[in-house]
Amino acid sequence: MRENFNVNKLKDFPKGVTDRIESPAFLVNERLLEGNAKVLAEVRKRTGARILLALKAFAMHSTFPIIRKYLDGISASGPIEARLGREEFKKEVVTYAPAYSVSDIRDAIRYSDKIIFNSAAQLERYGDAVARSGKKIELGLRVNPGHSNVKNALYNPTLPGSRLGAPYADLSERVIRMIDGLHFHALCEQNADALVHVLDSFEKRYGKYISRMKWVNFGGGHHITRSDYDRELLIRTINNFKRKYGVQVYLEPGEAVALNAGILVSTVLDIVHNGVDIAILDTSAEAHMPDVLAGPYRPQIIGAGKPGERRYTYRLGGLTCLAGDVIGDYSFQRRLKVGERLVFLDMAHYSMVKTTTFNGVRHPSIARYNPDTGKVRIVRRFGYEDYKNRLS
Repeated sequence: MRENFNVNKLKDFPKGVTDRIESPAFLVNERLLEGNAKVLAEVRKRTGARILLALKAFAMHSTFPIIRKYLDGISASGPIEARLGREEFKKEVVTYAPAYSVSDIRDAIRYSDKIIFNSAAQLERYGDAVARSGKKIELGLRVNPGHSNVKNALYNPTLPGSRLGAPYADLSERVIRMIDGLHFHALCEQNADALVHVLDSFEKRYGKYISRMKWVNFGGGHHITRSDYDRELLIRTINNFKRKYGVQVYLEPGEAVALNAGILVSTVLDIVHNGVDIAILDTSAEAHMPDVLAGPYRPQIIGAGKPGERRYTYRLGGLTCLAGDVIGDYSFQRRLKVGERLVFLDMAHYSMVKTTTFNGVRHPSIARYNPDTGKVRIVRRFGYEDYKNRLS
């Protein structure tokens, strides 16, 4: 469900840059990344909301000095992300996990400013440990708001049987006294109108508790930097909520921080024919773009169209042994050649953090592009040791 933006991205990722960079490689445009951060900073300024980078979506820590000028901190999905946020982002760290082990909570206490629990049982199990730490850590509870407009069940945390978020029945008076804030998350790549619907359901369920909180965390999934996102509606919604309940509001965008700011550069390694023309690339949906298979979604490629839209149609296949490692069918104005570069758009968020070393396929390098200077800097290369060290 990623944005269908104009595929003419040559001004942001010139061919001279994509042709000379090593392949495969993730390449992030620093100017576009900062542009997204500035948009979020404007929402922050006009609402007083605290905005956190969700590391689950984008954790390229070499770019944190760009982002942290504009945002308040990071949200972590566990103690390892919390440590990265503390050491590299160096601002507020808010940690939430579906469950914590004893060692997890110990590390979460070490690195977090706020710890959010997924159940009343975990809150009661570990609340005293947090208090005994002597650190001024605020506690929160994730709740199920009871509504989501997300159509794909894979990304909808409010469906019956969901493990994410405490049900209303678990909110006893003892639980309410133990927490400083409530947290919900029910959006996925959505506009502000979806938040309005979720918030209405959340208020109907938990309204009597909200004014007793210090803060309410609206979670992530807000596509704030998308071209058609209704930021004025978001701003009104946040300000109205704050006036009504007198609480601090948090947002945790991850995708919005890196939306449209990065690409994946790949190379055609071979072309075969089996009923259709098939181009095999040095990248992989299974290993490098897993949401293509899980979503599913069809990433855009510079200079390519839908099947049959242009003169020559190819099925683009990945480099792993998985039979279904297929990125999709695309059409081009001319025949593809071995050695030709293909550039996949909008690959900065989620793709990098979800990659694997399945089959020992080479992990794409990670690079930064400064359009003001024209310079490309490789910040990370991967090889045999990276594959070996994940195993035993």
